[in-house]
Amino acid sequence: MFGIWSPHGTSVLHCPRFSLGTKEIRVNNGHPLLDQALDGRDLFTIDPAWGVNDAHGHGTEMAGLALFGDLTPLLASNTQIEIRHRLESVKLLRQPDDNIGDSRHHGNLTLDAISQPEAAHANRRRVFSMAVTARDRRDRGRPSAWSATVDRLAVGSTEDREPPRLIIIAAGNIEDTRSWFNSPESNTTASIHDPGQAWNALTVGAHTDLTRITEADAQGYTPVANQGGLSPFSSTSATWQAQWPLKPDVVFEGANVAKDHASAHPMSSLSLLTTFNNHTQRLFTKSNATSAATALAAQMAAKLMAEYPTLRPETIRALIVHSAEWTEEMKRYYLPRDRGPNMSDYVKLIRHCGYGVPDLDRALWSVSNSLTLVVESELRPFERREGHQPTLRDMNVHRLPWPLVELEALGATEVEMRVTLSYFIEPNPSQRGVRSRYRYESYGLRFDVKRAHESERGFRARVNAAARNEETGLEPAGTDTGWLIGINNRHKGSIHSDIWKGTAAELASKGVLGVYPAPGWWKTRPGLNCFNKSARYSFLVSIRAPEVGVDLYTAIANQIAVPVQVGV
Repeated sequence: MFGIWSPHGTSVLHCPRFSLGTKEIRVNNGHPLLDQALDGRDLFTIDPAWGVNDAHGHGTEMAGLALFGDLTPLLASNTQIEIRHRLESVKLLRQPDDNIGDSRHHGNLTLDAISQPEAAHANRRRVFSMAVTARDRRDRGRPSAWSATVDRLAVGSTEDREPPRLIIIAAGNIEDTRSWFNSPESNTTASIHDPGQAWNALTVGAHTDLTRITEADAQGYTPVANQGGLSPFSSTSATWQAQWPLKPDVVFEGANVAKDHASAHPMSSLSLLTTFNNHTQRLFTKSNATSAATALAAQMAAKLMAEYPTLRPETIRALIVHSAEWTEEMKRYYLPRDRGPNMSDYVKLIRHCGYGVPDLDRALWSVSNSLTLVVESELRPFERREGHQPTLRDMNVHRLPWPLVELEALGATEVEMRVTLSYFIEPNPSQRGVRSRYRYESYGLRFDVKRAHESERGFRARVNAAARNEETGLEPAGTDTGWLIGINNRHKGSIHSDIWKGTAAELASKGVLGVYPAPGWWKTRPGLNCFNKSARYSFLVSIRAPEVGVDLYTAIANQIAVPVQVGV
């Protein structure tokens, strides 16, 4: 496990044209590409007897990717690279096979691993990245002791003054060569590994754009995955029961494998290039699978935190998910081609590929025809009157600064709105009842958007009715057309994202969003006295219009000189 933190100021690394195996650089203390960003005082270990060194190479591979990304394009250039984050390292396991056994033990190790750097440097803003998972797949979405520990660490504790944390976890790998050969069919049956089912974690799967084989002795080999497809290494939640979270959340580059008529093998040209642990032997090595993808996700999170240092961990997670898009290859393979896809088809797509491949530029910047609003807020989900059981309490209504004139001018032009809601739940403090998602999470949150031609009063009444229905176990009545995933599918786990498509004229009247609670153990276990707690959340709303010369960004920027109103 390693942490990434953002110091004040930036450093600039000049990246010369290295060649693999070069011996022209002599280094006495640390890898030349890591020593500027990894202080010796930021190396930790669970057991002092293990030492802090990386004897197997996995941690050093992840560190290089988390700092620089794939080194292949960087080493082919002669540009300067601005680094605005640094590394911390925690040795979580003594050797690779130690992740076999009781998940309660692994939960305690993870708790210890996170507490050490926090105790040493309490004031740093961090993202934690863990590319260690269990080898078995028995949980299949059901919370475990390990995943519950991750959820508890992520949400933090107000009472203990323990802040929330952004924790990024690998989905877990397919390691069988026969399964690689049969990819992508084999990805469907390979379940995400514990603790990748953690609700509050950002769980990362792998896709690949690497399809060009350059090895001289690789005649007769072809890449297993097509460009933009799911990596042969990536596990999925396709076999999970419907009530469990939609995982992975996103996918990053995780490399490809090549196959001939009989077998499949990793190849250097289909892998990522990163730092090697024994730099006196060589500087670089290859990396792949969901570990590499997780390191790239951590790099993106660190860049976002450096750019937006005041945003909550929930918001950074939302930015990554909100910026993700499915590749054409993902849609080609997982969505039907003989008819228009329905909501169940998109759920299938998400359970394989998450919400797609995140884009840093899309997360960082709004442009004239595509912009994102970010809101951080909180509500009280429940209340209890004397002599009664707890009931639902708050609904927040957010009036969005919609560019009405500009949208109405587009008329029947098709536009797109995306909404992402992110929050951290508290896991059930006992092991009882974890088969029910309503008993595992402390509370749930839902979002809904005012429909075209619906009054705000009618919207409030409809959302209140939906909240009451969920409180009694009923699904929301009716459907709002235009959504890809839908209200009955998107609200699983603790991050929800959906896309609405329709005309600009319809979107013009949809500038009101409601956030409301759903039952959890804060409500159903009143003896624990949690029903008066507040729940904080972040949501992002983006609208995208075609390049038609209408400046949506300026229209909204002129309106948000005053805060967005929130009604309860």
